[in-house]
This record gives sequence, structure tokens and C-alpha cells, in this order.
Amino acid sequence: MELVALGINHHTAPLSLREQVAFSADRLPTALTDLVEHTPVREAAIVSTCNRTEIYCATSDAAQIGQWLASINQVDPAKLEPHLYTLPRDKAVAHAFRVASGLESMVLGEPQILGQLKQAVRTAEHAGTLGTVLHKLFQRSFSIAKEVRSHTDIGANSVSMAAAAVRVAERIFPSVSEQSILFIGAGEMIELCAAHFCARTPRRAVFANRTLDRAYALAQKFSGEAIVLQEIAEVIAQHDIVVSCTASPLPLIGKGLMERALRARRHRPVLIVDLAVPRDVEQEVGRLGDVFLYTVDDLGKIVKEGLDLRQAAVAEAETIVTRGVKDFMRWLSARDGVPTIRAFRSQAESLRKQELDKALRALARGDDPATVVEALSLGLTNKFLHGPTHALHDADGDERERLAGMLSRLYFAERR
Repeated sequence: MELVALGINHHTAPLSLREQVAFSADRLPTALTDLVEHTPVREAAIVSTCNRTEIYCATSDAAQIGQWLASINQVDPAKLEPHLYTLPRDKAVAHAFRVASGLESMVLGEPQILGQLKQAVRTAEHAGTLGTVLHKLFQRSFSIAKEVRSHTDIGANSVSMAAAAVRVAERIFPSVSEQSILFIGAGEMIELCAAHFCARTPRRAVFANRTLDRAYALAQKFSGEAIVLQEIAEVIAQHDIVVSCTASPLPLIGKGLMERALRARRHRPVLIVDLAVPRDVEQEVGRLGDVFLYTVDDLGKIVKEGLDLRQAAVAEAETIVTRGVKDFMRWLSARDGVPTIRAFRSQAESLRKQELDKALRALARGDDPATVVEALSLGLTNKFLHGPTHALHDADGDERERLAGMLSRLYFAERR
């Protein structure tokens, strides 16, 4: 079994493909079980965010994992394969550490990915697919991320998605304080966006969610109003800014709905920020003349501003990651040797018992104890050295030299 990381992200695949292979939270447990039951995977965890869908696993055939990812999401494998990356062993470890540290994020150094990774680990634990190797990998990833955050300025001068959304709004409207904002969803990203927008004291803030309780909680926190998703069609025309991020598998806002809303608004402009993957807003909405539609990839271009100021921190973070990878690979290599060590010890124990039984029988016969002990020590020595001596005797040329060096290292290292 080999440790592998496989997937697509915002570097390798467009949003239109990422949304096709994204897993909602309620699909993940079933998907993990299916992966382990129908592919040669022993351990597995799936990380699915707006920027990436990645599978971390211990497998004997990584090619089947890519086929499984396409199949379970009903995507043509030929369409997915060019965008797919497969990272084995140390490259998988380095990637996991870089993801946890924010080095692979669209917003360099952003902290949200760490919480998303931890949730992926909890899901895998509950599904029973997180084994010893992946548990160690992710715990070490969290430790590396903490070290990077504590000892570098990787998060300094960072522009978050939420801050970027506000920046876009301030380019379109004279003042956010004069606008009415509709927030669709009630997750962490919506809460972050609400914090940034509401800091500008908008004229009105409305929170729409599938369950009214969660919408009401955010409305109370940000001095807004709460509605359920079914009311969006009735109220969307009243809002100048719409920020949406739900886990809906289908779009919530279509072209027809926005055409009716624009007529009701007499074609006053609307900014729509769609942070969901899969998208909450149909792509055709962005072609309407009075709609400014921004997706996660559009905002990604904005958040890259200020990157130069963080390059020194990136170099420091990469040093921490590299050191962490070496430590983890040493642990993994030692783990690979465990079966050999167990077999060696088992054989030694078998030889010990054979010689001990002979000695006990000799003592029972009344043989001299000193002679019995001498015979025991000679018997053990001969049996333990028989294998190495026989292998060295039968070898020739380079093989004999290699074996001699190994035996010297094994038996004479302490003397040196």
C-alpha cells in the first residue's frame, strides 16, 4: 500500500469542472465507504471545498481512484484526467502540509482551510476510513500549519474572499452603506462576508437559509432580518448586493428569476457574489446587462494582490514544510520495516525456544548444569549466525561486498 494524494484544485481545473466533482457534507460518508469497498484502498479521507476536491488514501492502485472519482460524480474520465494530479508518498505528504498551511489556497495563508481539513478528518473517522497512516499524516499537518502560522507572516497583508467581495462592491457602488444586501446561506463563508459587509453599515441586511433558526441567529448577530430560501424569488429585487454560498447541488438563482428582478428594479445594477461550488447562480445570469456576477475564481484574481509582500514568509513556510516532510517520511519508512522486524523477532524466538527446550531436557536428565548452559549458548550462537554466514558464503562479487558491509554495520556498529 502506498500513500497517495489525488484530486483537482483551482490551479489545475476551472470552476465548471470543480463543481462537478465536489462532495457535499452529507454525501461524504457514503462516498468514503464506497471508495474503500470498491477500490483497492485501505484508508481514505476526502477534502472537498470551493477550491479543491482531494482524496488522501493508502492504496495499491492509484489509477483506480481517479476512475472512481469520475464514476461516482458521473463525469467523463477523459474530461477529468487532464486536470487530475496524483502525488505519491513524500509528494503527498508535502502537499498535505502545504494545504494545511494555506500555501495552496487561492487566498495565500488563509486560515479557513485548516478548519475544513479538520472536518474532513472527523468525517473520515466517523466513516471508519481513517487509519493509522492518515491519522498521523493529518495530525502532523495540523502541527505544521500551527508552526507556519506562529513563526512566519504568511497571513500578513492577506485579502480574504470576504474582503475581496467588499472591495468589488465598493468599485461598483458609491457606498456600501446605501445598499441593501441579501445573504444566502448560513455557513462560515457567509458569516465572514456578513462581518465584512456589515462593518460598512449597509442600509439593510437580510439572511436567507433553508432553516430559519440559523438565518435568525445571523440576523441577530448582524442586526438584520431572516427569511427562508423559498422567499428569495419574492425579495431578490429589493437587494442591490447578493452574496450566496450554500451546499445546494442545483442553482438557486436562474436567468429567468434575475430578468424578472431586473424589470422590477427598473434595471438598476445588481452585484452577485457566488462563492458556492457547485455554483448557486446560473452562468447565464452574468450575461445580463445590469448584473455584475463574481465567482470564487473571479475573486481569486483580486486576492492575489499583495502576494509580493508575503514571498519572504512563503520561503520560511516552505522550509518548515520540507523539514516536516523529512520527519514524516522517516516515521513512514520505519513503519514499512515493521513486518520484517516482526518476522525476524518471530524466527529468533522460535530458535530460542528450540535451544531452551533442549537445555531443559538435559537438566531433567541430570546433566551437568555448566555443560548444559555452555551447550545452550553455543546452540543459540550457531543458529543465529547460520543464516548470515550461509548468505555471505554463497554470494560473490559485488553482492558479497554489499552483504559484508551490511553485516559489519549490523554486528560491529556498537564497537565502532
